[in-house]
Order: sequence, then structure tokens, then C-alpha cells
Amino acid sequence: MAEAHKRKRHPKYRKKYKVRNWSEYDRSLRSRGDLTIWLSEDVIDAWVPEQNGKRGRQRKYSDISIEAALSLRLVFHLALRQTEGFLGSILSLMNVDLSAPDHTTISRRNKTITPKIKVYGHLNGPVDLVVDSTGLSIHGDGKWTRHKHGKRARRGWRKLHIMVDHSGIILSAFLTDERVKDADAVPDLIKDISRINSFTADGGYDEIGVYKSVHSRINGGNIVIPPRSNAIISANEDPALRQRNQHIKDIESNGVYNWRRASDYYRQSTVENTFYRYKQIIGDKLKARDEDSRQVESILACNILNLFRVTGRPESELVQ
Repeated sequence: MAEAHKRKRHPKYRKKYKVRNWSEYDRSLRSRGDLTIWLSEDVIDAWVPEQNGKRGRQRKYSDISIEAALSLRLVFHLALRQTEGFLGSILSLMNVDLSAPDHTTISRRNKTITPKIKVYGHLNGPVDLVVDSTGLSIHGDGKWTRHKHGKRARRGWRKLHIMVDHSGIILSAFLTDERVKDADAVPDLIKDISRINSFTADGGYDEIGVYKSVHSRINGGNIVIPPRSNAIISANEDPALRQRNQHIKDIESNGVYNWRRASDYYRQSTVENTFYRYKQIIGDKLKARDEDSRQVESILACNILNLFRVTGRPESELVQ
């Protein structure tokens, strides 16, 4: 207990930041409630899908219209029937000759659409990547049921793995079972990134496989992963492990806190802030009850956060 107390940072030495663009950021926060963000002209134009010429009944709603409905559901925390009514009222107020998909259609199509992570803007050159995961609970007994009847069964949850750049834009994400290790998700997260400037992750990613996966794509930058407390210098001559060996030496020589500052490990707070935004805006529970629908829900939620991020974000400066 005394050792833990020693590690606490004195308030005198805590860094303080001030938002420089508060007026602009304040306007962007208000614009997040503007419904025109979700029903732009390109969405209206693509609301009804083109006829495919095949036999059978043609689809009445395009994938983008289902995505719009599901996005509204996530942002405003609506049930399926309320989503149908909410979207119908928006279309009516806009005076457009379109109908809202019914709740049954939204639920059914939630399993079949395949949204992709939307990165607004272009990635120019190598990117600084930060990776982490968080848990999201799935449908189960509520707090009152557990209080009244006790814990009936193990409550399930899923693990959301995401990768962000230095500005907090989500570049890739996917949902797995809670038993999947964080390190096993790295190859899938970085598979679409051709050039990496730096890679930062917490100690859960301290595995040889992670170093090898990232080293093949990194552009001369750093792989910043804190070695485990009992780590030893590897005798393996693999070039991918040279940085890990150097991290171990630096920590032994200068201490872990000096290493964190020198290696820029505190960049890890970027992805932690993203998870905070996810759970504040979207929530810490998955609404969908089907695994395919949960995958779709997590991707749409990440797209919402990316859209909010480019709409406006605070620019902070260190207070001396």
C-alpha cells in the first residue's frame, strides 16, 4: 500500500491544459445535435436502391438508408420502433417523398449490411498508431433482476479492438469474443495500413508476434510497448526485437517513468480518450443481440465518433 502511495503524482507536478479554440469547439458540440448531419443530400438521393433486374421482389431501402436509421438509433439511444417513428418524422418534416424502414426491416437488415470504417480526410504519409481494447456488455439480466434474484448466470461481454491515429480518428476496429487476446488482434488491425511511423500499445501487447507484425510495416519509427515487469533481454537476433531489448535496458537504467516520458508512451491516452467518448456518446452496452448485428453496430458507432471528431475538436495547449 505504501509503495502504491509513493507512485502517486503530486498535484503540483500534474500538467494542466487550456482549450484554445473554445468558441469553435462549442459550436461544433451544438452542431452534433443537428439532424442534417445524418440526412444529407447524398443520403436522400441514395435512399431507394437501383433495381437489379433479378427475379423476385426488389429491395425498397438501400444499405445507406439502413445505416442512417441505425446511426440515429445509436446517437439518440432509441429502440427499434422509436427509431422507425423518429426517422419517419424527420422525413415528413423535410417534405421528401420517402418512407422510413419499419422496425422489422431495420432489425433484419442490421445483420446483412457491411459498413466500413470511414476515415474522413486522407492519410498523408506514415501514421502514428495507438491500439487498445475495451469491453462492451451484451444483453442480459439488468441490475434490478440481479439485485432481486441474485446472479443467475455469467453475464456476457464482447471486446472491441480499435486503432487510432495521433488525432484520435479511428482507422480500424472489430469486435471479438472476450477470450481473444489483445495481441492476437494486431495483424487484423494494421492489415490495411501500408506505412507506419510509430506504434504505441500497453503491456498487454508485449509479445513477439506483435513486434514482428508491426516491424514489417514500420517506416523507421518506434514500437513503444512497455515490457512486462520480469522481462529479460532476448537472445533472439530478430531485428524486430531490438527495440524491445532497448526498452528493457532504458527502464533498468532510468526507471519506468523516465522511459515513458522519453519514449512518448503517454500517447496511449489518445485511444483511452476514444473509449471514453465511445461510452459517453454510444454507451457501454451493445444493443444488438445477434453477433453479425453487433459487428455492424460497433463499426457504425466508430463512424459516428469519427464524424464528430472532424466536425470539431478542442485544441489544447499546456499551461506553464
